[in-house]
Amino acid sequence: MPRRQLGRYLRDLRGRARLTVKAAAQALEWSEAKIWRIETGQTALRSLDAEAMCKVYGASAELTEYLKDLARKTKEQGWWHAYSDVIPDGFALYYGLEESVSSMQWYHVDLIPGLFQTPEYTRVLIRNRHPDMSDEEVDRRVNFRMQRKALLNRKTARPTFSVVLNETVLHRAVGGAHVMSRQIVHLAELSQLDTVTLRVVPFTAGMYGGLLSGPFIIMRFPDNGTREGEPPVVFIENLVGDLFLDKPTDIEQYNTVFEETWEKALNERETMRLLLQAERDLHS
Repeated sequence: MPRRQLGRYLRDLRGRARLTVKAAAQALEWSEAKIWRIETGQTALRSLDAEAMCKVYGASAELTEYLKDLARKTKEQGWWHAYSDVIPDGFALYYGLEESVSSMQWYHVDLIPGLFQTPEYTRVLIRNRHPDMSDEEVDRRVNFRMQRKALLNRKTARPTFSVVLNETVLHRAVGGAHVMSRQIVHLAELSQLDTVTLRVVPFTAGMYGGLLSGPFIIMRFPDNGTREGEPPVVFIENLVGDLFLDKPTDIEQYNTVFEETWEKALNERETMRLLLQAERDLHS
């Protein structure tokens, strides 16, 4: 989170100074790629480098000191860095944001979201995507995902989750009937947490916005005393590159899609009935 906040401040400062990335890179004698990595929160930053950028961008002394302090915080590492050997490139940013959220609105079409998966379900997905991976590495990736689930039950500042699944998710027997049965029961159990609200969009709902948008997550963050509230982020995962959207117009569009999809979904009680029926159908 400090990396993302610092990058956002520096990007805004550069914009107000009317400097292109190329011009800023030339003034600082850095590469354009380095400027881009800093502004998108992909890398830590020394306080001296933050000070140099502030000088080029004409920042006030007060703001410069604030950003130097924020730069020092970008050196801090979260628990997930111990799993850096199994984290996909660029995904450390997502895990940092995930640890900082106050709420997540999650829509998924075909698979159970990662934070709600059982170890067996996760193992099937990883093995399918990486058929030649060693058992030891698969185990490590499964363990990493299970460690992430601590977010659901941590004692302080627990985020809230509003999750909408397409009914297709319940009928796609990933790993076979036994694995899927355990997964649906686990999903039903998690939906009883006071911080989790789960709904399913039934096949009978017809057309709705989520069918066109595909899966996405809207991440929102607490007011942590910074000068500006951290803006929401829409995260979209795909095979060729993950997207982090934070423009107000993008957030507004995905808010609209989520709200429409939420209204099309069954309420919580009806969703529970559907979960239990789907689990029974696996044994019929």
